[in-house]
Amino acid sequence: MAYLSFISDEDLEKHIKETLDEYRETLKKIDLNKFNENIIDPIKLTFDSIVYKKKLKTILSEEIARQRDKTNTNVIGYFHQNIFKYIKNCSVPQHGFDVVYNNGQIKYFVELKNKHNTMNKGGADSVYINLQNQALKDPNCICALVEVIAKSSQNIKWQRTLNGKKVEDERIRRISIDKFYEIVTGDKEAFAKLCKVLPEIITKIVNKTLAGKREKDSVFQELKQKDKNLLKALYLLAFKTYEGFDNF
Repeated sequence: MAYLSFISDEDLEKHIKETLDEYRETLKKIDLNKFNENIIDPIKLTFDSIVYKKKLKTILSEEIARQRDKTNTNVIGYFHQNIFKYIKNCSVPQHGFDVVYNNGQIKYFVELKNKHNTMNKGGADSVYINLQNQALKDPNCICALVEVIAKSSQNIKWQRTLNGKKVEDERIRRISIDKFYEIVTGDKEAFAKLCKVLPEIITKIVNKTLAGKREKDSVFQELKQKDKNLLKALYLLAFKTYEGFDNF
């Protein structure tokens, strides 16, 4: 029996494997250069360690995990967007909108976001204006912000206030991912069914391709080479050209 009715087993497994291939980057070790790409703030780490009553090593381990999580969040965005390449009547343009759905009667232009709370006002306004411009160019389309983790299951008119003026258009929508899957597949439970089969397929592919691939991080060893005192090593890392830190 097929996993799902709206995507072939071959395409689903291929897409999940492609997503896991993106995960490979976070299985690589994090060395000191990679860890410090955006310049770690030792003052913040000092506050965090004391305020939360955690050892500095624990705080650093959490920062390493946060960096990996940031990368993996982008990978999951890849998963949610690119699966539509394999679903009937959907396409994933290289530029412009994230997903386009066209069944010959109605066309949807979609901006896809992982979480409803990842956009500030400026970002939301920018997305709305982009959708509004497309709706003006094509009066027969629907333009939508589709959110994977929305506040609730919804397919609603998206209302905004731009330059102090309330704007709304029935063709500019805010849609949760389950409702968008329903639109493109005709099955209101399509997204839930996808989520249900994911653990089995991910486990199957990981056991085949990623078993034992995790590399050991070298951040702590490299910091100790700078100074046995972990805190001093962090300050020397960030402020190595500043006056006074040689004798910190």
